[in-house]
Amino acid sequence: MNPLEALLRPTARVLNDTIADTTPARELCRELAGTRATVRLRGTTVAVTFEVGDDGLALVPGAADDPDIAITGALPDFVRVLAGSEEDAIRDGSLELRGDAERAAAFRRLLRYARPDAEEHLSRVVGDSTAHAAGRFARRLGRWARGARETMTDNVREYLQEERRVVPTRYDVEDFGGDVDRLRDDVDRLAARIQRLEGGA
Repeated sequence: MNPLEALLRPTARVLNDTIADTTPARELCRELAGTRATVRLRGTTVAVTFEVGDDGLALVPGAADDPDIAITGALPDFVRVLAGSEEDAIRDGSLELRGDAERAAAFRRLLRYARPDAEEHLSRVVGDSTAHAAGRFARRLGRWARGARETMTDNVREYLQEERRVVPTRYDVEDFGGDVDRLRDDVDRLAARIQRLEGGA
């Protein structure tokens, strides 16, 4: 089993469980029945294909001959999508989508509807109040992780720009741009002066 199939095979089972419990997802399955979405690892021949049926998704090893939708990305990008960052991955170009635009949009809606509510699934095992508390903790942890990442990014950028001076600041770039503009204007004036002198000679 290739790494992409190993990631997506259990995911497909969870998605199908959610589809079975979600009316909009079942309706989209019927609308998209027969659609094939091939998922490829960028720079490799590794691929799997989702085939949409009337009541769920089937995962088939390998690429379809002529898929309706082709999705290409690196393995971490697909992990981001499963974590709920699909829009970010598409917007920043980490994931590349090709094929029928309407079907691709409908397939993305299907995946959003089919994405499981972890808190709801946990509540079936440990009860509502404990699942709610766990969900609240996970959300706080996620916010903290995002904040920590932003702080670390800011600190690294400040260190490289201010302490080590190996990366220019925005103001350095603007100053350099101004110097280039002034130099261009000076060269234009000098060329015009030379042209006038040559014309008077």
